[in-house]
This record gives sequence, structure tokens and C-alpha cells, in this order.
Amino acid sequence: MTLLHDLGFAVIRSVSVSDMNNNVYLVTSRTSGAQVLIDAANDWPVIEGMLEDARDDAAAATSVGAIVTTHQHRDHIGALAEARRATGAPLLAGADDADAIEGHTGVAIDRRLSHGDTVAVDDLSLGIVHLRGHTPGSVALVLDGTSGPTHLFTGDSLFPGGVGNTWGDAGRFEQLFTDVSERLFGAFGDDTHVHPGHGAGTTLGAERPRLEEWRARGW
Repeated sequence: MTLLHDLGFAVIRSVSVSDMNNNVYLVTSRTSGAQVLIDAANDWPVIEGMLEDARDDAAAATSVGAIVTTHQHRDHIGALAEARRATGAPLLAGADDADAIEGHTGVAIDRRLSHGDTVAVDDLSLGIVHLRGHTPGSVALVLDGTSGPTHLFTGDSLFPGGVGNTWGDAGRFEQLFTDVSERLFGAFGDDTHVHPGHGAGTTLGAERPRLEEWRARGW
């Protein structure tokens, strides 16, 4: 179990599951105990262990108030049905991926997210950024605190070293590169933390100098 960041007003935890090293993230309000779970991937017992550890992260009793899925791919939703049954929390996902997620999991998406939406659970608030290309409805979540850097949960749309896989489709790559460039790099500062769907995190400042390299290579 990894405690990534104590932001004062909130704590971000993550755990890696499956042989694909999927990152599952949990944001907990220090004051209210409200929680947002991001990408319930594949291994519910491990995720449940993270929830238990997070009881120490708040002054009040903790409770998952929303489960957000960044995109429709099966490795990111393997524990979604179990997470819903265990927590009773509403399920949220990008509007253009919601049908596929429902088809894969057999559970209904309670709220379909669009660019510019906000996910609010008690005193936690995360903005939604639609990033088209890896999948039609991929979304990133934006956690802004009262002070300190912004934290982005980017799913499989942005990693250290490049944007997400677009399988050699030039049009999809151009769409994803444009959205990431304009909606992430164009909107947030260099100290912004990036928490991707797999592997290690990074910052926008570390990646920004390589944007033109990514455009030139096409992936």
C-alpha cells in the first residue's frame, strides 16, 4: 500500500493491481471522511485493503461517495461490480464510454460525465477533463487544493514519456495529442502532478519539453 500525498485537506492513496500494474486511486477528505475511488481495477480484496488503511486518513468515518472510471478498457473495470456492491457508491464515467462499461460489467453507470463537469462528494471536488483518442469517452480528474499543486488522474491518456495508445491511428493520435496539449498542458502549471493509469507518476513540467517530440513521432 502506498500513501502518495498528504495534501492537508485530503490524502491520495494508490495501489497497483493485476499483471498489468493498474493503478487504483483513492482520495479521502481529511475533514469529512468523504472518498472518491478512481478506477476499480481487477482486484477487489486489494482495493478493499486500501479502503481499510484509509480509515486513518480522516478525522471522521470514511465512506466512498463516488466511484469514477477513467475509461472503458476491461483492465480498469474488473472490480467495478464488486466495488459497487460493497460500497453502494454511485458509478460515474465519461458519457461516450458509459455504454461499453455497462456492457462489460453488467452494472449501470449512474452519471455520465462531460468535459467541464464537477464530481462533488461532501467537501471533495474534482473537475472532469474529456480527453478523446485513447477511447471516445476517456476522462481525467482534476483535484485542486486550497494551496499547493494540482493533481491530475489521467487514466491511460497521459503517461511519463507520452500520450496513451492510439494503435497507429493518425486521427486518434492527433485528437488525443491536441486534447492533452490544450486541456492539460495548456490549462495547468508545471508543478501539476500526473497520476496515470499504470506505472509511475510524473509532472507536467517534466513532460512539457517533449511535446513536440511526441507530435513528430506520432505516438
